[in-house]
Amino acid sequence: MKRISVIGAGTMGRGIAYTAAVSGFTTILNDISDENLTKARDYIEKTLETSVKKGFISNTTCDEALQNISYLSDFSESVKEADLVIEAVFELMELKIDTFKKLDAACPTHTILATNTSTMSPTEIAAQTSRPDQCVAMHFFNPVHKMKLIEVVRGLDTSDETVEKVLEVGRKMDKECVEVNEFPGFVTSRMNCLIGNEAMNMLMEGVSSAEDIDKAIKLGLNHPMGPLELADLVGLDSRLKNMNYLYETLGEKYRPSPLLTKYVKAGRLGRKSGRGFYTYTE
Repeated sequence: MKRISVIGAGTMGRGIAYTAAVSGFTTILNDISDENLTKARDYIEKTLETSVKKGFISNTTCDEALQNISYLSDFSESVKEADLVIEAVFELMELKIDTFKKLDAACPTHTILATNTSTMSPTEIAAQTSRPDQCVAMHFFNPVHKMKLIEVVRGLDTSDETVEKVLEVGRKMDKECVEVNEFPGFVTSRMNCLIGNEAMNMLMEGVSSAEDIDKAIKLGLNHPMGPLELADLVGLDSRLKNMNYLYETLGEKYRPSPLLTKYVKAGRLGRKSGRGFYTYTE
């Protein structure tokens, strides 16, 4: 497992690509948008520079990471020699299935296909390919270079060999991996969405302010970030899609908070739009 291709240069994709390159993998970051690739390159180079200044990585590691990573908009070219492809496109089942169909056609027969999804079924995605035994979910967490966990989620047909190879990649990235048998929401998203949704309902009901709800969870339950802060970081539109999926698959207790729906309709999407439960400035 030497060559990793990452599909999608958004927040998660660029973080995964950064981590792969720093960990010594030959890495290709692909996106259909040249603008997204330029933004991702700027982010990765700035993060490398900051990591050197703070002593997290050496100058040698930084230089090697810059050599390891390439940025390509050509889909087939990006994956033609990949040992592992990590898909990090938007959380829409139709989009992920379409991406996996294209990957199945474009990748070598040995390539493992991984989806970086926080809630969706790797079994359903893998079933659209000719290699369901080589498909798996790798759920990374944001920001990828700081967060230690990867959820490795088996689909119905995922082979032991595929899981072991993915676990080895995770170890080389200096991550802790947990193995999960597929069920909607896996472990972390199922719990996290429920906590965040209840925080939104409490805010809507006037139980407390956003600041004090987050403060209570951080200081009282020792969470590093409050649930409303975290929702803003993830993106409220992404959170709403996840909640709707969990609501459809697991039932009433995952019904999205009306406040979340209202904020998304208003364009308050969190950090990326400048306003969510909090207001953000440059």
